[in-house]
Amino acid sequence: MKNFEVLTEALAYIEQNLEEEFTQQDVANACYVSLSGLQKLFRYAVHFSVGEYISKRRLTHAARLLCSTERSVTEIALQFQYHSPEVFARAFSRLWGVNPSVFRSSRRFTDLYPRLLLNQTGGTDMPNQRFDISELYDFLGSRQDCYIICFDTVRLMETNDTYGREAGDLLIRTSLERIEQEQGENMLLVRVGGDEYALVTDIRQPQEAEQLMQRVLAHNGEPVHFRQGLELPLSLRGGLTKFEGDCMKYSELFDQIKHTINQSRR
Repeated sequence: MKNFEVLTEALAYIEQNLEEEFTQQDVANACYVSLSGLQKLFRYAVHFSVGEYISKRRLTHAARLLCSTERSVTEIALQFQYHSPEVFARAFSRLWGVNPSVFRSSRRFTDLYPRLLLNQTGGTDMPNQRFDISELYDFLGSRQDCYIICFDTVRLMETNDTYGREAGDLLIRTSLERIEQEQGENMLLVRVGGDEYALVTDIRQPQEAEQLMQRVLAHNGEPVHFRQGLELPLSLRGGLTKFEGDCMKYSELFDQIKHTINQSRR
């Protein structure tokens, strides 16, 4: 089975079983590959181990339930195969920086680790990956003439290489928190790439969208506490793109957002 097919099958199996009990070996068996081989593919293409990806997806779904339902923390913990609310709370706090109860009362953004989608690149080469932005696409179905503000985290890969992915994850989470602080009631915040984010606004005037973007960027250079007294610098770049209510294909919307982000990097 080619790398693309193996990873597609693995991601689908994980997504279908997030609320079920299964092992990493079960994922490998479903793809007819060895666990060590699957781990190598994940490390190379996804940049996480199989176990890390499963955990991040479960905790992302759990965050959404915390904010959208009245279900107890214990019920949600058991639903996603955590054997006690204490184990769940520790895992949740490591990912989100706060415990589940605080998160429920203070946060709106929940899709920290969206589902990964793969693109076939031909042959047995590793596939390209992108995040699922179907929620953004569906949300825009009710919008006309609004601005999308696109952001990316500066030098995230450098942080990953120097301090490890735990530091990079912290910068991603803090980047999203800065954007969320300026997010209005009728806006949608989506993570569209590894270090890339889109805020769909209800703003129709470019000056107003620019002002919102600048409020987020005003925090550039403010350090983020990592560990052992280490402060990580964090800055974002931003750009505006206008959605005019056209019947746009999913891929066209993704490309428009990516183009705006790439323009902001120049």
